[in-house]
Amino acid sequence: MHVIAVVFAALLVLVTTSSAVSAEPVPLLEWDVVSRRTHDTGAFTQGLQLASLGRLYESTGRYGESTLRETDADSGEVLRSLALRDEWFGEGLALLDEDLIQLTWRAGIAVRRDVKTFELVDTYDYEGEGWGLCFDGERLVMSDGSDRLTFRDAGTFEATGSLAVTFEGQPLGRLNELECVEGSVWANVWGSDAIVRIDPADGRVDGLLDLRGILEPHPAASDAGAVLNGIAWNATTGTFLVTGKLWPELIEIRVSDPAP
Repeated sequence: MHVIAVVFAALLVLVTTSSAVSAEPVPLLEWDVVSRRTHDTGAFTQGLQLASLGRLYESTGRYGESTLRETDADSGEVLRSLALRDEWFGEGLALLDEDLIQLTWRAGIAVRRDVKTFELVDTYDYEGEGWGLCFDGERLVMSDGSDRLTFRDAGTFEATGSLAVTFEGQPLGRLNELECVEGSVWANVWGSDAIVRIDPADGRVDGLLDLRGILEPHPAASDAGAVLNGIAWNATTGTFLVTGKLWPELIEIRVSDPAP
Protein backbone atom coordinates (compact mmCIF):
# COMPACT_ATOMS: atom_id res chain seq x y z
CA MET A 1 0.00 0.00 0.00
CA HIS A 2 1.31 3.48 -0.85
CA VAL A 3 2.62 5.51 2.10
CA ILE A 4 -0.09 8.16 1.62
CA ALA A 5 -2.79 5.49 1.79
CA VAL A 6 -1.22 4.04 4.94
CA VAL A 7 -1.05 7.41 6.73
CA PHE A 8 -4.55 8.38 5.73
CA ALA A 9 -5.96 4.99 6.68
CA ALA A 10 -4.48 5.44 10.16
CA LEU A 11 -5.99 8.91 10.39
CA LEU A 12 -9.41 7.69 9.33
CA VAL A 13 -9.30 5.04 12.05
CA LEU A 14 -9.21 7.94 14.50
CA VAL A 15 -12.17 9.52 12.74
CA THR A 16 -14.33 6.42 12.80
CA THR A 17 -13.30 4.95 16.16
CA SER A 18 -14.84 6.43 19.28
CA SER A 19 -12.47 7.54 22.01
CA ALA A 20 -13.23 7.49 25.70
CA VAL A 21 -11.51 10.83 26.16
CA SER A 22 -13.02 12.59 23.16
CA ALA A 23 -16.02 14.86 23.68
CA GLU A 24 -17.21 14.53 20.09
CA PRO A 25 -16.02 13.13 16.74
CA VAL A 26 -14.07 15.33 14.34
CA PRO A 27 -16.32 16.46 11.46
CA LEU A 28 -15.26 15.98 7.86
CA LEU A 29 -15.14 19.40 6.20
CA GLU A 30 -16.66 19.95 2.77
CA TRP A 31 -14.70 21.44 -0.13
CA ASP A 32 -15.15 22.48 -3.75
CA VAL A 33 -12.58 23.40 -6.39
CA VAL A 34 -12.88 27.05 -7.45
CA SER A 35 -9.94 27.24 -9.87
CA ARG A 36 -6.75 25.53 -10.93
CA ARG A 37 -3.51 27.40 -11.67
CA THR A 38 -0.07 26.35 -12.87
CA HIS A 39 2.54 25.41 -10.27
CA ASP A 40 6.25 24.85 -10.85
CA THR A 41 6.89 21.09 -10.80
CA GLY A 42 10.44 21.79 -9.68
CA ALA A 43 9.24 23.43 -6.45
CA PHE A 44 9.56 21.13 -3.42
CA THR A 45 6.95 23.20 -1.57
CA GLN A 46 7.45 23.63 2.18
CA GLY A 47 5.67 26.91 2.94
CA LEU A 48 3.09 29.04 1.14
CA GLN A 49 1.90 32.59 1.89
CA LEU A 50 -0.49 34.79 -0.11
CA ALA A 51 -0.12 38.57 0.15
CA SER A 52 -1.96 41.45 -1.50
CA LEU A 53 -2.06 42.05 -5.24
CA GLY A 54 -1.83 38.35 -6.03
CA ARG A 55 1.70 37.97 -4.66
CA LEU A 56 2.40 34.41 -3.55
CA TYR A 57 5.49 33.64 -1.50
CA GLU A 58 6.84 30.12 -1.38
CA SER A 59 9.58 28.32 0.54
CA THR A 60 11.04 25.29 -1.22
CA GLY A 61 13.23 22.57 0.20
CA ARG A 62 15.94 19.99 -0.53
CA TYR A 63 19.62 20.51 0.15
CA GLY A 64 21.30 22.52 -2.57
CA GLU A 65 17.93 23.40 -4.13
CA SER A 66 16.08 25.36 -1.43
CA THR A 67 14.70 28.79 -2.30
CA LEU A 68 12.57 31.68 -1.19
CA ARG A 69 10.50 32.83 -4.14
CA GLU A 70 7.73 35.13 -5.21
CA THR A 71 5.28 33.98 -7.87
CA ASP A 72 2.22 35.31 -9.60
CA ALA A 73 -0.69 33.55 -7.89
CA ASP A 74 -2.78 33.52 -11.06
CA SER A 75 -0.27 32.46 -13.71
CA GLY A 76 2.24 30.55 -11.58
CA GLU A 77 5.10 32.55 -13.09
CA VAL A 78 8.14 32.77 -10.81
CA LEU A 79 8.83 36.50 -10.47
CA ARG A 80 11.98 36.23 -8.36
CA SER A 81 13.86 33.52 -6.51
CA LEU A 82 16.57 33.59 -3.86
CA ALA A 83 18.69 30.47 -3.32
CA LEU A 84 19.37 29.40 0.24
CA ARG A 85 22.75 28.14 1.43
CA ASP A 86 23.47 24.61 0.21
CA GLU A 87 23.54 23.35 3.81
CA TRP A 88 20.05 24.72 4.51
CA PHE A 89 16.87 22.80 3.75
CA GLY A 90 14.06 25.36 3.42
CA GLU A 91 10.90 24.76 5.43
CA GLY A 92 7.87 26.70 6.73
CA LEU A 93 7.21 30.34 5.89
CA ALA A 94 5.29 33.12 7.64
CA LEU A 95 4.42 36.65 6.54
CA LEU A 96 4.48 39.41 9.17
CA ASP A 97 3.49 42.72 7.60
CA GLU A 98 6.74 43.77 5.88
CA ASP A 99 8.84 40.69 6.68
CA LEU A 100 9.00 37.01 5.81
CA ILE A 101 10.37 34.42 8.25
CA GLN A 102 11.60 31.15 6.73
CA LEU A 103 12.49 28.05 8.73
CA THR A 104 15.21 25.53 8.01
CA TRP A 105 14.70 21.84 8.65
CA ARG A 106 17.68 20.73 10.75
CA ALA A 107 19.99 23.75 10.75
CA GLY A 108 18.14 25.32 13.69
CA ILE A 109 18.03 28.72 11.98
CA ALA A 110 15.08 30.93 11.07
CA VAL A 111 15.77 33.68 8.55
CA ARG A 112 13.89 36.99 8.52
CA ARG A 113 13.87 38.96 5.26
CA ASP A 114 12.28 42.12 3.92
CA VAL A 115 9.29 41.03 1.85
CA LYS A 116 9.89 43.71 -0.80
CA THR A 117 13.60 43.17 -1.37
CA PHE A 118 14.37 39.73 0.19
CA GLU A 119 17.24 41.46 1.99
CA LEU A 120 18.31 39.90 5.27
CA VAL A 121 16.79 41.50 8.37
CA ASP A 122 17.77 39.02 11.11
CA THR A 123 18.39 35.38 11.94
CA TYR A 124 17.22 33.38 14.95
CA ASP A 125 18.46 30.14 16.49
CA TYR A 126 16.09 27.46 17.75
CA GLU A 127 16.34 23.90 19.01
CA GLY A 128 14.88 20.91 17.22
CA GLU A 129 13.55 20.66 13.69
CA GLY A 130 11.67 23.33 11.78
CA TRP A 131 8.63 22.23 9.76
CA GLY A 132 5.72 24.68 9.54
CA LEU A 133 5.21 28.31 10.56
CA CYS A 134 2.35 30.82 10.57
CA PHE A 135 1.52 34.18 12.14
CA ASP A 136 -1.84 34.71 13.84
CA GLY A 137 -1.53 38.48 14.01
CA GLU A 138 0.08 38.48 17.44
CA ARG A 139 2.40 35.48 17.72
CA LEU A 140 4.10 32.88 15.56
CA VAL A 141 2.99 29.25 15.61
CA MET A 142 5.57 26.61 14.69
CA SER A 143 5.48 22.85 14.09
CA ASP A 144 8.38 20.40 14.26
CA GLY A 145 6.84 17.22 12.83
CA SER A 146 5.57 16.03 16.20
CA ASP A 147 2.17 16.46 17.85
CA ARG A 148 3.19 19.78 19.41
CA LEU A 149 2.87 23.38 18.30
CA THR A 150 5.25 25.99 19.73
CA PHE A 151 4.24 29.62 20.15
CA ARG A 152 6.95 32.23 19.52
CA ASP A 153 7.33 35.96 19.99
CA ALA A 154 6.98 37.67 16.60
CA GLY A 155 9.79 40.10 17.34
CA THR A 156 12.41 37.93 19.03
CA PHE A 157 11.39 34.40 17.95
CA GLU A 158 11.70 33.30 21.57
CA ALA A 159 9.43 30.43 22.56
CA THR A 160 6.55 31.56 24.79
CA GLY A 161 4.71 28.27 25.20
CA SER A 162 3.63 25.07 23.50
CA LEU A 163 0.53 22.98 22.94
CA ALA A 164 -0.16 19.29 22.33
CA VAL A 165 -2.48 18.60 19.39
CA THR A 166 -5.09 15.87 19.75
CA PHE A 167 -7.42 14.14 17.32
CA GLU A 168 -10.43 12.71 19.16
CA GLY A 169 -8.36 12.55 22.31
CA GLN A 170 -5.30 10.95 20.71
CA PRO A 171 -1.98 12.70 19.92
CA LEU A 172 -1.73 13.73 16.27
CA GLY A 173 1.83 13.86 14.96
CA ARG A 174 3.38 14.65 11.56
CA LEU A 175 2.09 18.22 11.73
CA ASN A 176 3.77 20.05 8.88
CA GLU A 177 2.97 23.25 6.92
CA LEU A 178 0.75 25.65 8.87
CA GLU A 179 -1.68 28.45 8.07
CA CYS A 180 -3.23 30.71 10.71
CA VAL A 181 -6.79 31.60 9.70
CA GLU A 182 -9.36 33.53 11.72
CA GLY A 183 -8.41 32.10 15.10
CA SER A 184 -7.64 28.56 13.91
CA VAL A 185 -4.43 26.82 12.87
CA TRP A 186 -4.62 24.66 9.74
CA ALA A 187 -1.95 21.99 9.32
CA ASN A 188 -0.92 19.54 6.65
CA VAL A 189 -0.49 16.03 8.06
CA TRP A 190 2.75 14.97 6.39
CA GLY A 191 2.53 11.90 4.19
CA SER A 192 -1.24 12.15 3.69
CA ASP A 193 -3.81 14.10 1.71
CA ALA A 194 -5.23 15.45 4.96
CA ILE A 195 -5.34 18.95 6.39
CA VAL A 196 -6.61 19.45 9.93
CA ARG A 197 -8.10 22.50 11.60
CA ILE A 198 -6.78 23.01 15.13
CA ASP A 199 -8.21 25.09 17.97
CA PRO A 200 -5.10 26.80 19.44
CA ALA A 201 -6.88 27.30 22.76
CA ASP A 202 -6.77 23.60 23.65
CA GLY A 203 -5.01 21.80 20.75
CA ARG A 204 -8.14 19.93 19.72
CA VAL A 205 -8.63 19.14 16.03
CA ASP A 206 -12.14 20.37 15.19
CA GLY A 207 -12.18 19.71 11.45
CA LEU A 208 -10.64 17.28 8.95
CA LEU A 209 -10.18 18.17 5.30
CA ASP A 210 -9.91 15.03 3.15
CA LEU A 211 -8.32 16.11 -0.15
CA ARG A 212 -7.89 12.68 -1.68
CA GLY A 213 -8.73 12.88 -5.37
CA ILE A 214 -8.07 16.62 -5.71
CA LEU A 215 -5.34 15.90 -8.27
CA GLU A 216 -5.23 12.82 -10.49
CA PRO A 217 -3.02 11.04 -11.21
CA HIS A 218 -1.47 11.71 -7.82
CA PRO A 219 2.11 13.01 -8.22
CA ALA A 220 3.26 10.71 -5.40
CA ALA A 221 2.47 7.73 -7.61
CA SER A 222 5.67 8.49 -9.55
CA ASP A 223 7.66 10.27 -6.80
CA ALA A 224 7.06 9.29 -3.17
CA GLY A 225 8.16 12.74 -1.99
CA ALA A 226 5.48 14.56 -3.99
CA VAL A 227 2.96 14.80 -1.15
CA LEU A 228 0.34 17.41 -0.37
CA ASN A 229 2.00 20.39 1.33
CA GLY A 230 1.17 24.08 1.10
CA ILE A 231 -1.79 26.08 2.42
CA ALA A 232 -2.39 29.77 1.70
CA TRP A 233 -5.48 31.69 2.84
CA ASN A 234 -7.08 34.38 0.71
CA ALA A 235 -9.02 36.60 3.11
CA THR A 236 -10.55 38.58 0.24
CA THR A 237 -12.23 35.60 -1.43
CA GLY A 238 -12.53 33.34 1.62
CA THR A 239 -10.74 30.54 -0.22
CA PHE A 240 -7.57 28.50 0.20
CA LEU A 241 -4.79 27.82 -2.27
CA VAL A 242 -3.33 24.34 -1.79
CA THR A 243 -0.59 22.46 -3.56
CA GLY A 244 2.09 19.86 -2.93
CA LYS A 245 5.77 19.19 -3.34
CA LEU A 246 6.52 19.00 -7.08
CA TRP A 247 2.83 19.33 -7.95
CA PRO A 248 1.85 20.74 -11.37
CA GLU A 249 -1.13 22.65 -10.00
CA LEU A 250 -1.98 25.26 -7.40
CA ILE A 251 -5.62 24.61 -6.56
CA GLU A 252 -8.07 27.14 -5.14
CA ILE A 253 -10.74 25.56 -2.94
CA ARG A 254 -13.65 26.75 -0.85
CA VAL A 255 -14.05 24.95 2.48
CA SER A 256 -17.12 24.76 4.70
CA ASP A 257 -18.32 22.92 7.76
CA PRO A 258 -20.82 20.13 7.12
CA ALA A 259 -24.46 21.01 7.29
CA PRO A 260 -26.02 20.29 10.71
